[in-house]
Amino acid sequence: MAAFIDLECSEDSVRPSICTGIFLFGCELSSSSRSYTFKVSEEDECDHTLALNMVCLSEGAKDECNVVEVVGRNYHNEEIVVPVANLKLSCQPWLSLNDFHLQPPVTFRLCSGSGPVHLAGRHHIFHRRELLDDELSEEDEDFSEDDEFSDEEELTPVKPAKKKQKS
Repeated sequence: MAAFIDLECSEDSVRPSICTGIFLFGCELSSSSRSYTFKVSEEDECDHTLALNMVCLSEGAKDECNVVEVVGRNYHNEEIVVPVANLKLSCQPWLSLNDFHLQPPVTFRLCSGSGPVHLAGRHHIFHRRELLDDELSEEDEDFSEDDEFSDEEELTPVKPAKKKQKS
């Protein structure tokens, strides 16, 4: 099940992207399915980001340590394994991940415990678009400095206060 929220946002001014969709993400790790891989098609020209919000134990979990790790890639494109949660029913049944952002492909593994452990978050999809030269020149015209100050009065500069001389 996925929820769709229609948003528009820009990533940067040089190479703008349009955020066209945010979908609900969720997966379950357990003794029967110890890993889940979030991936997108290589033919997809969109940028995808997964923002994890929470990881929690659910009904049927035993009072044991359940360690969840993320397998992804670092900036050198090398595989990296990072433990993100250590949950135990009696002391820490859930953990907030505060929008922990990941780029696919990424694999979640239950490396210790039997679960079930649920991961929840949002899948952001950014569609790339290139600005045409006409659009760039229009944006430059809209934000010219001359227009910004034409309606305002010219301000006089502030002069430093004079110090009294000691006699």
